[in-house]
Formats: sequence, C-alpha cells, structure tokens
Amino acid sequence: MIHAPSLAIGAGIASVVIIAVFFTFGALNDEHALTIEPVKAIQDTGPAQITAATFMENGSPIHGDSNAPITVVEFGDYQCYFCNQYFHSTEEEIFKKFVETGKVKVIFKDYTIIGEDSVSAANAAHCADDQGLFWTYHDTLYNHWTGENNGWASPANLIGYADKLELDMDTFSKCVSESKHKSTIANSNKDAKDLGLTGTPVFFVIGPDNKVTKLVGAQPFETFEKLFNSMLEK
Repeated sequence: MIHAPSLAIGAGIASVVIIAVFFTFGALNDEHALTIEPVKAIQDTGPAQITAATFMENGSPIHGDSNAPITVVEFGDYQCYFCNQYFHSTEEEIFKKFVETGKVKVIFKDYTIIGEDSVSAANAAHCADDQGLFWTYHDTLYNHWTGENNGWASPANLIGYADKLELDMDTFSKCVSESKHKSTIANSNKDAKDLGLTGTPVFFVIGPDNKVTKLVGAQPFETFEKLFNSMLEK
C-alpha cells in the first residue's frame, strides 16, 4: 500500500522569491501570493515565519561544493514510493552532471509522514552522519526500499545496514535506541509544514540570485536540467 500523501504528489511547479530580509511566495496556480517577514523575536501567535533557516537548517550535511551557485533542498521520507523513484531514476544523473561539476549542492530534509519506521530511518541516517557517512547511509536506505510500513526500515534492519558499512556499532546502536536526533527530525517536519507541504518528495531549488523554484513530485532529470541551466544562464 502506498501512503496517501505519496500518491497525492504529482507533477506541479510553484515559484518562491527570497528578497533580502523577507520572502515573497508566488505560485503558478490559483493560490494567493503570500509575503512573510523573517522571525525577529519569538511569537506565541500569528502565521508561521519563513526564513532562510526554514530551507537550510535541520537537514543533512551539504552534498557537493558548498560554494556551488545552486542549492537543492529536498524534503523526503525514506519510506516514500515516489522518493524512492526519484532516487533511482533521477538523483544519480543530477549528482554526476551538476553536483560533481560544482554547479549544484544538495541538502536532504526529513518529512516523516508515512509511519514510525520513517522516523527511525531518518534518525539512523543522522546517526550515520555522526560518523561522517550520512549520504552513504542515505543511499543504503533507498537501495533497501521494499515498500511502505512493511518492516524493511525496522530498528533491527537499520542496525544491520550500519554494520555492513562498518560503522562504530556501539555508538550507532546507542544513537538509534535513544532516538538521539528526534528534535532535528521534528524541527525539519515543522519546516515542511510551515512551507505548506502535504507530501513527498518536494524540492526547493535556490538559484544564484536567491530566486527559489518549488518542484513537486518525482520529476524527471530533464525538468531539473532545464531549470538548472536557466538559472546558470542568468
């Protein structure tokens, strides 16, 4: 069974513009434009505040050159069918042609909406990051995907994957059992909700001019390629 938010994600594109100290959100659909100022003080009430931190914090280490002109922020769930489709059909080519050539850098953020194993898998990836292997473990998770809520991302399996990667198992097991990174995951989920996300995967592509384009769903490589090239040509 595929989780409803995964099925709901199709092929849609919206744009977001970041301007200095505020963000202007404009959509290519019927949604009303929304302007939100960044957080200057803690607020008990009022609308969610969107800042650069909403995109850049509570996620993975940067994959690629930190000075790359384009940043891709992916919100995903390791159990998500379409996230897995994107990983196997699109991500490798993006990494080869744009990340490895210094044009694009990537950040992965958790939006754990499918089940408890989604949270466990996300925590395990961050535990691997404690030992410098986030992206290797990230790839391992998607390479072991067999469905949603069927046990492939159980705590026992997550430890087994780490063992095969020769991580320090005492440290990793403790990190997993204590859910060490639950606050990071919760904060990333909040970021996703503040951005109005209802499914996965969703990508925010930030160009050299700080213009941000939102890509929804397991888009093909050609969609990313066209967008990257248009941003680099400006």
